[in-house]
Amino acid sequence: MTAARNAVGLAFFLNGLVFSSWVSRIPEVRSSFDLTNGQLGLVLLSIAVGSVLALPTTGAAINAWGTVRIVRVGAVAATLGMFTAAVGLGHLLPVTVAGLFVYGLGIGVWDVAMNVEGAEVERALGRTIMPRFHAGFSGGTVVGALLGVLLIEVSVPAFAHLAAIVVLSLAAVWRSSPAFLPVVETHEEHRTSAARAWLEPRTLMIGVMVLALAMTEGTANDWLAVALVDGHDVSHAMGVAGFAVFVLAMTAGRFAGTGLIDRFGRVVVLWGTMALAGAGVLLIVLADNPVLVVGGIVLWGIGASLGFPVGMSAAADDPVRAASRVSVVSTIGYAAFLAGPPFLGFVGDEVGTLKALLVVAVLLMPAALVVPSAREQRVDQGTATG
Repeated sequence: MTAARNAVGLAFFLNGLVFSSWVSRIPEVRSSFDLTNGQLGLVLLSIAVGSVLALPTTGAAINAWGTVRIVRVGAVAATLGMFTAAVGLGHLLPVTVAGLFVYGLGIGVWDVAMNVEGAEVERALGRTIMPRFHAGFSGGTVVGALLGVLLIEVSVPAFAHLAAIVVLSLAAVWRSSPAFLPVVETHEEHRTSAARAWLEPRTLMIGVMVLALAMTEGTANDWLAVALVDGHDVSHAMGVAGFAVFVLAMTAGRFAGTGLIDRFGRVVVLWGTMALAGAGVLLIVLADNPVLVVGGIVLWGIGASLGFPVGMSAAADDPVRAASRVSVVSTIGYAAFLAGPPFLGFVGDEVGTLKALLVVAVLLMPAALVVPSAREQRVDQGTATG
């Protein structure tokens, strides 16, 4: 069990490391290709398109071939995609976009596989641990962001930076993944549950919740560094440092969240974190004092910390069809990454990048209404089986 837990934690960490390494280069993408915010949003959209296309079939693929093979497939695709994107960066925009699309395919497959495996480990342990796996992802983003700041400051080319990260991450995933636990699977699950999961009201409501909270997290991933550069007139490196503060706060929130969820339940904790996220966004946009802005980044990071991991745990409450439900919820949630980058980009072109972040605060209000769908379910009473 310890080996499986550590392997899953490493998969989350490396996923975050690769993603954050890319995020640290987003301001450079805009400047090197001389893009508007709207155009940058369309470039970022290519990642989400790849992920959304991959997600619906990943649950069935896991049932057929297991999480070890599928996480490896995802890691290989993510590596090839990021390598290609880095080759085109600054010179060939179509190559960068094509590479990001393939990276999106890989990262989506990798994401579902590690979440399904994380749910297996959580269930075997009999206690909440999924937020800590997602804290591992956030820890990877912290390392990636800080490393990005350092490499940007010493003028390391983006290609060398990104290529090294993805190759090392692929090697680590390949070596550690055989320790994964086997996923609970039945013949009926393999044949029918993927389609049935799309018809379950609870699964769909969890997906809507994850959609809103993924938008809360994803907006910071894509736009926080750029917004700080544009709205608060800081350097590229300082903008990335602000993103590093965000992911550090999110990591802390995920570590602390496990105990809070076990004590107070998913619903109460999610409502509290959503309130913190909304307050944080307002501080970032409206405050002029740097201390208040940093405080807002911290609140936003804590507030965005639990939505995705809790959604994955809720989708996997019933072990028999966990892979299919996690695939459905991930697909719906990743729609935020599909719509978010171009939407925020076009809003930013109209009102400024910083003010565009207010979209997050507005979205959180209706999202709070569907949070009760994630309430803990007792499988033996049939409440988690649709």
